Amino acid sequence: MRWRGVGVRSLYLSIYLTVVATLLVFALVAMVLVSRHTGAERGRAEVAMSDRTLALVQLLQNSLPPGTAPAMAQREALLDWSHRLRVPMALDAPDGARIGVSPFYDRKVGPDRAEETQAASRAVLADGRVLWVLRPRGGHGDDHPPDARPNRDRRGPPNGPPDGLLWGGQLRRLTSGWMDEASVLLLLLGGLFAAVTLGAYPVVRRLTRRLEALERGVEQFGAGDLGHRVDAAGQDEVAAVAVSFNRAAQRIEDLVRANRALLANASHELRSPLARLKMALAMMEGASAEQREALRHEIDCDIRELDGLVEEVLLASRLDAQGDLRVESVDLLGLLAEEAARVCAAADGEPVLVHAEERLLRRALRNLLENARRYGGDEVEAQVRVIGADEVEVQVCDRGPGVPEAFREQVFEPFFRLPGHAERAGGVGLGLSLVRQIAQRHGGSVRCIAREGGGSCFAIKLPRGTGPAPVAPAGAPGPHSG
Repeated sequence: MRWRGVGVRSLYLSIYLTVVATLLVFALVAMVLVSRHTGAERGRAEVAMSDRTLALVQLLQNSLPPGTAPAMAQREALLDWSHRLRVPMALDAPDGARIGVSPFYDRKVGPDRAEETQAASRAVLADGRVLWVLRPRGGHGDDHPPDARPNRDRRGPPNGPPDGLLWGGQLRRLTSGWMDEASVLLLLLGGLFAAVTLGAYPVVRRLTRRLEALERGVEQFGAGDLGHRVDAAGQDEVAAVAVSFNRAAQRIEDLVRANRALLANASHELRSPLARLKMALAMMEGASAEQREALRHEIDCDIRELDGLVEEVLLASRLDAQGDLRVESVDLLGLLAEEAARVCAAADGEPVLVHAEERLLRRALRNLLENARRYGGDEVEAQVRVIGADEVEVQVCDRGPGVPEAFREQVFEPFFRLPGHAERAGGVGLGLSLVRQIAQRHGGSVRCIAREGGGSCFAIKLPRGTGPAPVAPAGAPGPHSG
């Protein structure tokens, strides 16, 4: 399944929908909590209203004329108390006949008794009369019904209580504040939801668009464009991934280029000994015994050359693969003395232990010593010296014609040989290249310098390492000395 066609789009949709869904759940939970809190406050307000209604009934029962008084007196008293308390009320006789009703109550309820039971609270007085009190419906518009507003032409005080005893003001003070806060909170949550929903999309889309560009770059690189690199601008994790990809791509390109050059040069170098082998085998037929012996010796030399070339090519390929080193403590001076004895060279210096893979280090020293013997004559010297507390250097010097300054870097390139050296002393040009690779694998370096009095010196600089060196696993093959 292609990542570009499904994965990236699914990624940015998943991130975006996750943000939106999380915010929506938060808003819904907040709304439920606010609704429950508002409902609880409304319930407490209604309980408080019921208590005040009971108190009002007791007040009117003691203040209204008795049920035996004339209906007009009872009606006038009801209207007077309705005006004083700013509460729309109605009063019925024990037989259900309407004794009196305030104008606002009459307009709101009307003659429909079924609606009256829904809109008003019913309280039975001690003498059997029924008092109806209109329930407040909340809001600011019903706080002061027309018949309950201050009127200097009506009996009673010119002004009632500021907000009324029961009608709208009490309920508004207990519930409207919570309703207002709930409305504001809901508006804020809605605004927050809209802002995050609109603002999260471009951010998420920008992130996944960069991932898409990275994915296209990987596909282009995988299609064979090894020189392609992705945009690594930015300071976030996507930029870090892009930097890592570019670094890996550069490493892969270098390895592929090196392997191509290695194979091309190796195939070229293999032709000469193979051609000589073919010629020697062809000359074996009809040759004399003495000629056969000479041809056999030449064939042996060609086979050894082929074997050495194949071994060096394989070692160069293994070093390019960047495998783990089998590091151990190595007596550098002792190792140098062993290899120097093979070519009859002198070796001295300071005893020192280094943390290295002995097989590779032995191969590097052997290549330098054999190279010095091949091109530098009989006077070959090797020395170990400590540089500071963390580094050590091995120098292999000869008295040969030396390396011109213009070629002192090129001599470490694979299959490079100085003009005229191949014809005079042979070699395929991989020895010094392997020395540099081995030194770099150990965190060191190698350089070529002129020797005083003539000749050349090749110096390998290596870190000594700190702490105990890891020991090679039991049963591992020992150092290669051939």
